Amino acid sequence: MMKSSPRGTYKRATNGTSVHSTPKTKDALRAAQLYYLQDMKMEAIAKELGTSRSTVSRLLSHAKRTGMVSISISPSANMSALLGNQLSEHYGISFNVVPTDGNMDDSELLSRVAAHAAYLLGGMVSSSMTVGVAWGSTMQAVSMALGSHPTHDTKIVQLNGAANPVTSGVRYASDILTRFGQAFTARTEQFPVPAFFDRASTREAMWQETSIQRVLQVQKEMNLAVFSLGSAGSAVVSQVYRGGYLTKDEAQELNEIGVVGDVATVFFDKNGTSSNISLNARSTGPALDALRKVPTRFCVVAGRGKLQAVRGALKGGLITDLVIDEGTALALLDG
Repeated sequence: MMKSSPRGTYKRATNGTSVHSTPKTKDALRAAQLYYLQDMKMEAIAKELGTSRSTVSRLLSHAKRTGMVSISISPSANMSALLGNQLSEHYGISFNVVPTDGNMDDSELLSRVAAHAAYLLGGMVSSSMTVGVAWGSTMQAVSMALGSHPTHDTKIVQLNGAANPVTSGVRYASDILTRFGQAFTARTEQFPVPAFFDRASTREAMWQETSIQRVLQVQKEMNLAVFSLGSAGSAVVSQVYRGGYLTKDEAQELNEIGVVGDVATVFFDKNGTSSNISLNARSTGPALDALRKVPTRFCVVAGRGKLQAVRGALKGGLITDLVIDEGTALALLDG
């Protein structure tokens, strides 16, 4: 059920989410109907429900938080919407440009973009889906911004291992996966392997193990992959470049051969190719050719430090949906 009102366009949730019949949910649904569909003031709603204005405010927040109502804003002639349309036409993918203030610091920028990405994911993840999730600073921010969007028979699978010589990485990656699982009431599949093996032959042997093959099979079933792009030049430095995952020699080698970024610890150059990068043979992330087979590849980027990585990923066809801050989007459009 949809209705346009001075407050925007709102629709009652129709995604199959069950709403338990409790006094609070009944009052929240009633308050939402009166506020959003009948355009009543909070004072009038409070009088009708026999409660206070502050209680009505809390009921409306509960209605949004639990998915009783969802809010969509029709794109208007603003810079972000126009910029997104221009970039979508040029690159042939879906762009979601997040309005940002040029005075924001790096953490504020990441928080704004992550919140927008989390909102979009709430409408993309549905029952019986398999969702691959990478780890990293951006994915951590996205996972913390997710609201509650209950689904059925959904699986969240870790895209790449997280251990390194300094730390097991299990807690870090597990927290991200757990938040996704809780947000979508989904089963989670961890990938208990290092980010990089010491030798390519070790990875080849491990990939034959039954327990590893089971996780790899779940990855092959992905409908949606959610990731950011790693970049050494990012202001909020990517976890793979700061967390003990690369030696100085490895980082130098990547720079010398023209690596501009990575997806789930699989590195690529300015053309979005990875075949000439030896470190990828030891990586536990999905090969880029395998990633391209995932129907929806949802990427989240904040900050101009990742501009070259974005360009390479777009050129390599690694992304179908991109959430990006306004400043980086403008730089991308300028070439």
